[in-house]
Amino acid sequence: IVRKMILDSLHYWVEEMHVDGFRFDLASVLSRGENGELLKNPPILWDIESDTILTKTKLIAEAWDAGGLYQVGSFVGDRWQEWNGMFRDDVRRFFRGDPGKTRTLAPRLIASPDLYGHEQREPEQSINFITCHDGFTLNDLVSYNQKNNLANRENNRDGSNENYSWNCGIEGITNSPEIESLRNRQVKNFLAVTLLSLGTPMILMGDELRRTQKGNNNAYCQNNETSWFDWSLQEKHPDILRFLQEVIRLRSDLGITYNIRKSELNRVLKKNKIEWHGIKLHQPDWSDSSRSLALFIHNRINNRLIYVALNSYWEPLEFELPPVDRKSPWKMVINTGETSPADTTSYKKAPAVSGPVMKVQSRSVVVLVADYRDSIPNESMQ
Repeated sequence: IVRKMILDSLHYWVEEMHVDGFRFDLASVLSRGENGELLKNPPILWDIESDTILTKTKLIAEAWDAGGLYQVGSFVGDRWQEWNGMFRDDVRRFFRGDPGKTRTLAPRLIASPDLYGHEQREPEQSINFITCHDGFTLNDLVSYNQKNNLANRENNRDGSNENYSWNCGIEGITNSPEIESLRNRQVKNFLAVTLLSLGTPMILMGDELRRTQKGNNNAYCQNNETSWFDWSLQEKHPDILRFLQEVIRLRSDLGITYNIRKSELNRVLKKNKIEWHGIKLHQPDWSDSSRSLALFIHNRINNRLIYVALNSYWEPLEFELPPVDRKSPWKMVINTGETSPADTTSYKKAPAVSGPVMKVQSRSVVVLVADYRDSIPNESMQ
């Protein structure tokens, strides 16, 4: 009876309300039997997946539940996409500067093959996100070390206690230009990595304008300024909005996510040349002390070369660059270490990068792009 009620409800929302898709909260509970046991083939999940009325809808699972079941990478069904909670946590911890996070960050940038490189999973099944309706907003993620939920009248016991956040030096709202500049940079870092990683990006509305809940990470019960959208933020943070718009445009224009559609993840990774580097070419540092990583991609679909340098260290670092032909030099399309509008630009207008080494500012992301040429003579390398 409950299964029929669920399907009837979904049918109504699709046929009468014209909803395009659904995100199932704590979806792993649907994998449990009547006694709470984990089912190998949960009937309701297959009912939803095979239903003819729902065949063109998007199905997204929050692949865990309140009972401790965690199914990220193993949620039952072929059509289901999953909120990648590992992406959220590993990217947050890398840019917070936690030790040993370089080696866990790497697979997140390429659609988490450690989670989805099986059963012919597709890159788009990984929903990459940093923030959502639960937890800190992106602004609060870089502004608060501790949650501030007293207004919820549960003595600050509600909401997650571990947010992997960092306040950039001062807790909460500040007028310090230095702290605000660093927070802006961190926000751009998170947005850039979310948009440039292989998989399906998800952005929380308001993060493009640094919407704040003043440290409340469980504001579902606040029907007031805490949870309302302040449209005047468009005038306060136009640089963040512009940055996100430009990175979305770059993602599309440059085929920076390999222009893949419905391709099995392992095949995508094999088809495109991918290399890992550190500040030295071909020497990624996977140690606990590492705070930097570089990713080189040859997108063979459109013959683009893409180089992404990530520095979560508190000092600038110099990265050795892969050589390219002088006739098609590296162009810097993103540099979160610069202020707007120099933080991102189109490929055609992007400045060329000369020399074998590039300085990347502290806590920043740089993306370079070049056209691939079949032969790169030694004398023309730079």
